[in-house]
Amino acid sequence: MTFAWPWLRGALAAAAVVVSHGYAGAADLVIAMPNWSSGQATANIIKVGLKKELGLDADVVEMGTLIAFTGLDSGQVDIHPEVWLPNLDNLVKRYVTDAGTVAISPTGVPAWQGICANRAAADEAGIRDISDLQDQKKTAALDTDGDGQGEMWIGASTWSSTTIERIRANSYGYAATLTLLEMPEDVGMAAVDAAEATARPVVFACYAPHAVFKLHDIARLSEPPYDPAKWKVVLPSEDAEWLSKSEASVGWDAAHYHVAYATSLREKHPDVVRFLERMDLKPEEAIDMSYALQVERQDPYKFAEQWVAKNEARVDGWAKP
Repeated sequence: MTFAWPWLRGALAAAAVVVSHGYAGAADLVIAMPNWSSGQATANIIKVGLKKELGLDADVVEMGTLIAFTGLDSGQVDIHPEVWLPNLDNLVKRYVTDAGTVAISPTGVPAWQGICANRAAADEAGIRDISDLQDQKKTAALDTDGDGQGEMWIGASTWSSTTIERIRANSYGYAATLTLLEMPEDVGMAAVDAAEATARPVVFACYAPHAVFKLHDIARLSEPPYDPAKWKVVLPSEDAEWLSKSEASVGWDAAHYHVAYATSLREKHPDVVRFLERMDLKPEEAIDMSYALQVERQDPYKFAEQWVAKNEARVDGWAKP
């Protein structure tokens, strides 16, 4: 059995697509659903919880974060379940700080982001620090298509973190020694699974909480600590020359993610705002969500129904006047 990224590129056509449950276009609320597992689970937990506690129907619609923020700004979208910071600091400044059309729940989930390696990459190829990715003798171990250059998954094309990972690769210098791959998370994680099954080295963009750390022995590469003076991110939507005008030659700042909502909800549905701002999900719960949806292939809506039933008293507390 052999593992190769070209095989995974072919798998894109067969990658599972999560569709919204019961979308009818005439609900009380619209919840944007991102294309990663914990966000999909949380979107549906909000849907089920709002129906149970407040009798409101919500449509869960899969969409990219940029589109979701535009919808929150215009009032066509009401809720986004998982806004990552500092990834989306630019959008938060535009819509939360400046325009005031979007609000961020004060309760967040602690997280982190970086580059990870499996044990074969760390112990056999000697890739333990971010600087090792600039050593082509080491990154050659990550070559799966025979072109002499290793490959690394940096995220899905719709993720803001993927843009930042490309900036980081350019700033550190390993954009010249690695082929940077953008593809859906299901496909990226399938590469990690396949590498582990065949004892092949693999390096990839990673974040926690995530089920991959429950499944495999994964190590985070060491990096220089975050330094705001060395972190300047310009988004493609802001400047056509975003890559050359950006710099991120240090590790990520401490991460966290929050529920976001349109500020118009404060007048239309203050009970919904109260519910959203009281949600207190934990990192270990996000890992369980990721495992249930990615590994066990559970339906996000059915998972949410079971989760809300299991945590009934807690969800009741989110809605209590």
